[in-house]
Amino acid sequence: MKELLNKLFVAPTTNIWLQLLRYGFVGGVAFVADYGTLFLLTHYAHVHYLVSAAVAFGIGLTVNYLLSISWVFNKNRSAKPWVEFLVFALIGVVGLGLNELIMYVATDLMSLHYMLSKLISTAIVFCWNFFARKLIIFK
Repeated sequence: MKELLNKLFVAPTTNIWLQLLRYGFVGGVAFVADYGTLFLLTHYAHVHYLVSAAVAFGIGLTVNYLLSISWVFNKNRSAKPWVEFLVFALIGVVGLGLNELIMYVATDLMSLHYMLSKLISTAIVFCWNFFARKLIIFK
């Protein structure tokens, strides 16, 4: 049992399914940071939901990057961490664009609550982020 737990949660891996599982966990942690920030900024600070979403996305991106490089994709790291983060962030910017577009369409055009729009957006952007980062940065 200890060996299985070590394989799942501690040992470096190149297994895409295990990486996807770990990325799902990391995505969950980043989502809590993102979703919580969106709610706090929009509901309590009265910041427009699209501005809040952009700020929250940046916080989630940072959490995701730090956990991804240390736990999910820990093989074939770049010799230049700033280049790696730049590419990671550029993929995130595309994700942010998708996030904003989906939230706008779902909230303003379909009249869904912004928090529900965020859930829909998160599912779609999660897939984009994982596969783009896996194929471009951590191949």
